[in-house]
Amino acid sequence: MKGWKGELLQISKPNGPFLALVLACSCFALPVLAGGYSEGEANTDVLYEDSPFITQSSLVYVYPRRDYSSLMGHPVDDKPYSDSYVIPNLAVAARLGDNLSCEFTYTRPFGGSATYSQAAQNAEFATAMAQGDPFPNPTSAMKFSADEYGTACAARIEAGPGKLYAIGGLFWETFDYKEDTWIGSVHLKDDGKLGYRLGVGYDIPDYALRVQLLYRSQVKHEGSGSYTPSEFAIENGITDMLPARGSGTLPQSVKLYAQTGVAPGWLVYGSATWTQWSVLQAFSYDVIGLGTANKVFNYTDGYTLQLGVGHEFDSKLSGTVNLTWDQGVGTGADITTDTWTLGLGAEYKTDLGTFSLGAGLSYLTAGAQRVASGATYDASANADWALSGALAYTLKF
Repeated sequence: MKGWKGELLQISKPNGPFLALVLACSCFALPVLAGGYSEGEANTDVLYEDSPFITQSSLVYVYPRRDYSSLMGHPVDDKPYSDSYVIPNLAVAARLGDNLSCEFTYTRPFGGSATYSQAAQNAEFATAMAQGDPFPNPTSAMKFSADEYGTACAARIEAGPGKLYAIGGLFWETFDYKEDTWIGSVHLKDDGKLGYRLGVGYDIPDYALRVQLLYRSQVKHEGSGSYTPSEFAIENGITDMLPARGSGTLPQSVKLYAQTGVAPGWLVYGSATWTQWSVLQAFSYDVIGLGTANKVFNYTDGYTLQLGVGHEFDSKLSGTVNLTWDQGVGTGADITTDTWTLGLGAEYKTDLGTFSLGAGLSYLTAGAQRVASGATYDASANADWALSGALAYTLKF
């Protein structure tokens, strides 16, 4: 391929190492708890590759350190309640002809995990008692995850100086929820519901220019499982395992991505994402014969913006830096605030494949939750920091 004006050092190639670096590292520096509970996203960028086969895998580790600075109006020196988590991502694609590529993908699009201190549990207990709840049941830990298994294809046609792509695919999304409370544990699972994604893209390799608009559908989950009583519950006469069921909706989203070469060896890129977190006003589940739990979120829709620049140092080594802003979707039922993330990435191409490293530093703005807004107790959090790191590997043949 020709470089931009013959001088772009091949960064414009859709199967070149530099472009893969930008696409990989732009997702390394994840906004911590972005848009509520967003985590990974399926890799559709491999559909633009000219290689007969390509596989790209990555593993992201996020270490958020969100803690309470006050509980019930009193300052506290509390340990972080946000747990670390890992986001896997795998894409395998093949060219099925001159104008068609298809892929299989796996990622974890949504998830969250928290472990609450004794002070936080006591605050929830005191609030429930003050509200006249005859049987307060504070939460000590919560964890949920959604796994996505997908397939998609891209058909392309010549359009002016570049190629126009039509992208479509289906995915199967599972749901797994666990909660530990004073009176026992609840585990709910949905083995899977079907969703879909649709998109369009335009690519001019000679100028390293690409624009893509991608839609991902929402998924409504209905989980079933069981309740297991705690020792405290058994001592108070609740001794049986009981069936449980619950339902909730995970949001649809639209993402616009764009990039272009701007000088020999240099490329700029950016994206804007809308996620309809307003569909998650609450998550409810029933323990048959015991009662109903209602987890209030009252989220608003979320927006995420990213800007980045990449540079190719030589034919093997490239680097990128990006800045991401994620709008907090919380309205006071929990503490989900704006996040700013600075991401760095480096990639090295070898005869055995391409290896990438990424790191991110996130700044979580201060916030508060209030009972009047749906929270289970009043709490505040000062600004906090989080770290993320990632490894990626790309192989083409």
